[in-house]
Amino acid sequence: MSALASRMLPFWALVALAACAAILSAAHLFERVGDLAPCALCYKQRQVYWGAGAFALVGFAGTLVFRQIAVKRAVAALLGVAFLIGAIVAMYHVAVEQKWIVAQCDLFGPREIPAFDAQATFDIPACDEVQWAFLGVSMAGWNGLISAALAAASFLVAAAPRPVIEGDA
Repeated sequence: MSALASRMLPFWALVALAACAAILSAAHLFERVGDLAPCALCYKQRQVYWGAGAFALVGFAGTLVFRQIAVKRAVAALLGVAFLIGAIVAMYHVAVEQKWIVAQCDLFGPREIPAFDAQATFDIPACDEVQWAFLGVSMAGWNGLISAALAAASFLVAAAPRPVIEGDA
């Protein structure tokens, strides 16, 4: 495992960026094609991925400019923190969906948002309603698992031994 993590270190920021793009694309696909309106906590989860993706892009550019391995490790570790925050937000959403806790989703914004048409509005579903589930796990649950896996992978990559480059003696 550490050999794989070592090999991933030079381009982990790109892997993280691709993961963020794929997850955000899937979320928008569920919204547009699957007609699943996101709740306020769903938007918070997306914001974490937007932030992590932006940091991954800037971090990758930084690793091209500053080629030290410490910079690559720092980028991977900070991505791990971002994905860990995403996992926490998603698990909070799961706790709200399961009614283990009561969320104050109204603090995140109104439940009805005006659309471009002045006569039309669209409703934001309540955060405690499971909109979609697969294998008994809600979308927030899957997001939490994926975020936790990305956080763990980021921390493993950050802590991996120095990559061995062929030809080094």
